[in-house]
Amino acid sequence: MSQLSEKIANNVAAIRERIVDAAKRSGRNADEVTLVAITKYVGLEETKALIDAGCLQLGESRPQSLWEKADAFSDNSVHWHLIGHLQTNKIKRTLPLISTLHSGDRIKLLKALNKEAESANLSTPSLPIYLEVNISGDTEKHGFQPDDLEKLLPEIANFHSLQVIGLMGMAARQGGIEIARKNFESLRLLRDRLLTNLPENVDLSQLSMGMSGDFEVAIEEGSTAVRIGSSLFEGCS
Repeated sequence: MSQLSEKIANNVAAIRERIVDAAKRSGRNADEVTLVAITKYVGLEETKALIDAGCLQLGESRPQSLWEKADAFSDNSVHWHLIGHLQTNKIKRTLPLISTLHSGDRIKLLKALNKEAESANLSTPSLPIYLEVNISGDTEKHGFQPDDLEKLLPEIANFHSLQVIGLMGMAARQGGIEIARKNFESLRLLRDRLLTNLPENVDLSQLSMGMSGDFEVAIEEGSTAVRIGSSLFEGCS
């Protein structure tokens, strides 16, 4: 094992242990939390080391980077997650490569995804999608406004080639860990409120929230998928 591979393997083990501890603190089982390893800032060598360390749920924020890495590791049992903003003109090439979309952030995108999914020869009949919600109020972030989501759910439910599985949110850029906790709590409470009157074809049981700097409080607030990037590569530069 190379020095790089060993360091990344150790980092992965440390993150998994922190996931276990955070889950225990909130009375949950760590098996309820999926680690999505984000390869946004690294190349093929680091990505291969992640795979060798057992990370098969990998995430990218840019479709072009996902295309490159999905092609490079097509022989591996990798499940690719797109976590970043997806332009409609990149749907056709991206859709066959991803197992989950975390950034279902607008009706126009969902409509276009549904149309492409209906005509594409996909390995699964419907694409799992998180509806992205702008829980922090940061103006530069994408996502549905929390107060708008309930009235949009009946329209979203009509996209039968999509499988809505939950909500995704990111904490505010400013404010520290306690603001992050409040943001994550607000997403969980929004989800819980929406669960009382869900249309068919919409499932909000999953919550994608938490990144390297705040994933532990996200788990404590109910996250079922954490998106970890930089912490997996500490000491590798």
